[in-house]
Amino acid sequence: MSPVISTDDLHRIFKNLDKDNNGLVTVHELHHFLHRLGIQTTLEDLKKLVGRTSLDYIDFLFFYEAMVKARIAEQVEGDHKDDLVKAFKVFDLNGDGFISCEELQSVLSKMGLWDKQSGQDCRDMIDMHDKNSDGVLDFEEFKNMMSVPAPADQCSET
Repeated sequence: MSPVISTDDLHRIFKNLDKDNNGLVTVHELHHFLHRLGIQTTLEDLKKLVGRTSLDYIDFLFFYEAMVKARIAEQVEGDHKDDLVKAFKVFDLNGDGFISCEELQSVLSKMGLWDKQSGQDCRDMIDMHDKNSDGVLDFEEFKNMMSVPAPADQCSET
């Protein structure tokens, strides 16, 4: 059980929602309760989410756990996006909302991750993730680039 609300508290909430003491909480009762908590959802969406017209106590616990996990996932996704925005701004040196080949190469060089002497530029890296072929990376393209797993080191033993 999640530490957010104790099992005893969840049981009390369930009993308070079960107005007719039949051991079930209807989706309508749950919708009204969520609305009082400030959680805005339509009755139709809640019915789809719950998948039935009423919940027994065990179903109520599963519903609660699903809601907690969804909330945690939202927070993690939000934190990840914030980190990506910050990273994007590091590479977008002129602040125009795009990462050019020159900007990418400059930042990678400053980080010691690009050898200026090689004569190569970052065009291949940009081209690989530049979905609209405009020669620069916008935030969505950058986000996609950052979510691609890095290839495993392919070192051959000698």
